Amino acid sequence: MPTEPPADVSSGKTAKDENFPVGSFLIPARLRPTVAAYYAFARAADDIADSPDLPASEKVARLDRMEAVLTGASGAISDTERTAERLRPALADAGVTDRHARDILIAFRQDATKLRYADWSDLMAYCANSAAPVGRFLFDLHGETRDGWPASDALCNALQVLNHLQDCQVDYRTLDRVYLPQDWLEEQGLTADCLDAPQSPPELRLVLDTCLDATDGLLAQARGLPQRIADRRLATEAAIIVHLAHRLASLLRRGDPLAGRVGLSKLDFARSGLLGVWAGLVTSRRARRRLVRDGAIAAASHGG
Repeated sequence: MPTEPPADVSSGKTAKDENFPVGSFLIPARLRPTVAAYYAFARAADDIADSPDLPASEKVARLDRMEAVLTGASGAISDTERTAERLRPALADAGVTDRHARDILIAFRQDATKLRYADWSDLMAYCANSAAPVGRFLFDLHGETRDGWPASDALCNALQVLNHLQDCQVDYRTLDRVYLPQDWLEEQGLTADCLDAPQSPPELRLVLDTCLDATDGLLAQARGLPQRIADRRLATEAAIIVHLAHRLASLLRRGDPLAGRVGLSKLDFARSGLLGVWAGLVTSRRARRRLVRDGAIAAASHGG
């Protein structure tokens, strides 16, 4: 690594600026420091990828440095890279692989160099690194089995797309980055510059709704996620996030992200929190009963 670390870039965003809970009170206190370390690392790397002042090559170089520090490189490091230095022992102490942190770096490098997505499959391949690793990290941290990964991946990918739709104009104006599938834009006779309009033309509204239709499919896959989680607190948080995702998708159906920010209100958070707590309590009981039943069946089969 170079002896002189690069100057830091920071958006100033914190967990409070996110759409969905990050390290909430539902996460057991003993696990919150590891969640906070993972979030700080992801936030710092995201700030690099989203900086409008850095060329793509510099972004990739800085993200490479982040991975080098995460995997044990020594030398002078920046404050940004210190998030990787702190995450390394946090993951080791928790017995969690660093794969979920290295995967999101793949996505952030892609953000630096790839500005368009050919179709929905292309976008989902990006989300497999940008979003899905977050849920997998939480599963591993809580000692959950990987049976729930597909539903978790679907929820995380849906959250990522909803965020893309919220920020579609900002991403285009500041970074010339467009996550809307190009084939869906082309079917409506649109090019990326439609995102610079003060409000969505009817053709773009069709594209946004097509994205939301596909996102609804992801949320349908995620609906059973809480039932696959044995930890009551994590099941509850998952249920809350599922409710919030459905609410945000509904708001984006009715609102126009080009005309103004479409986001969740405090009332949305409160309502989803209550619904999620109830759903989490019910589904976690079912999950525990299922785990006990499956364990009994396995023991009987082994004994037989």
